[in-house]
Amino acid sequence: MQILEISFYTVVGIQIVYFLVYCIAFSKKQAEKQAVALPVSVIICAHDEEENLKELIPLLLAQDHPEFEIIIVDDRSNDSTFDLLLTETGKDHRLKMVHVNRSPPHVDPKKWALTLGIKSARYEWILLTDADCRPSGKDWISAMSTQFSDTTQFVLGYAPYLRKAGVLNAFIRFDTLVTAIQYIAFALLGRPYMGVGRNLAYRRSNFLEVKGFNNLLNVTGGDDDLFVNRHAKGSNTAVCLGATSLTHSFPKATWKAFYNQKVRHLSVGRKYRFIPRLFLGLFMITWLLSWFGGIGLAFFSEQYYIILGLLALRTIVFTITTQVAAKTLGERFEGWAVPVLDFIYAFYYLVTGLAASVTKKVRWKN
Repeated sequence: MQILEISFYTVVGIQIVYFLVYCIAFSKKQAEKQAVALPVSVIICAHDEEENLKELIPLLLAQDHPEFEIIIVDDRSNDSTFDLLLTETGKDHRLKMVHVNRSPPHVDPKKWALTLGIKSARYEWILLTDADCRPSGKDWISAMSTQFSDTTQFVLGYAPYLRKAGVLNAFIRFDTLVTAIQYIAFALLGRPYMGVGRNLAYRRSNFLEVKGFNNLLNVTGGDDDLFVNRHAKGSNTAVCLGATSLTHSFPKATWKAFYNQKVRHLSVGRKYRFIPRLFLGLFMITWLLSWFGGIGLAFFSEQYYIILGLLALRTIVFTITTQVAAKTLGERFEGWAVPVLDFIYAFYYLVTGLAASVTKKVRWKN
């Protein structure tokens, strides 16, 4: 029993160290930068996204940035996306369409569509988002461009999900925040390992120089995080923080849809570089052991009060970390819900993590 108790103390200690490092990373004051008036190519891949594009296109065209273009890649749509884009591109020269009838065999359709969009771009800086995303305001492009510099090749942004009623929505937003706390904190500390395609910028020349998604074309997913994982470094990556830089996405409406999405995302993580996988794996394993080990020991250990006290301390430190990170990122998250969601997350991650580890094939869209 003593060995188990010492192991538990070690696990909780590791968790608290992680949380403190994340909290410190988000607490560091960022140097204020002015918007850089560089032209930007905004690229969206769309498969059957007619209704979303009807809302998104006006928001993008209303962006307050000196020079930009919007490229929407119609990726084998079955609805009236093509007809909509054909009409809209005739109204504003800044809006362009790339039409994809088919993708080559054994090539991930989204990577193929994105590659065609990037190749058709006029400008050096590529800014990515999705059709079901909405910029936080008219300054989104300008906000992201504040991080463009001569030495920068990647700019990581944050893309939370829209707040709605219900437990599922709270959990999806919590999961997104936890993911952001990790990848943005590591980037702030000079160790970037992923980005999110709902809000991500990088140089067109760099994409072409490294042959884009070469060696990843047959992998479903990873058009954002795997590309960043392979090519981003502390010296060439910046992070854009704050409310004006956000894009908001529509969350999944069912647990099944969310589960399938998460399994797809986690399955791609198996292809990360070794060091990021090591740190991420240690973080999640100690998270699971904190809860499962702590609950078990609380029932059988004579030191149950110490066990419960350490669990409470870990939860308090984690809750503080989420609030510091959310504020820095430019959003609000209900702190009172964090302890409950923290507990549920352990069970959820155990199931999805195991499923992702054995999943061999996932899909983007048909």
